[in-house]
Amino acid sequence: MITKDMRIVDVLQAKPESARVFSGYGMGCIHCLLAHQETVEQAAMVHGIDLDTLLAQLNEA
Repeated sequence: MITKDMRIVDVLQAKPESARVFSGYGMGCIHCLLAHQETVEQAAMVHGIDLDTLLAQLNEA
């Protein structure tokens, strides 16, 4: 299960298909160094994305 506290890189490793969800929001962080530090919650906040919606989509991917 993907949670708000997981780092982007950990989400991508656990669920590679989640890259499509991140890309769908225009989140280029999947290919940058921030992916190793930024959590799902932080990324959602920075990109103005509803956290609950993002988490639901990541868990469905």
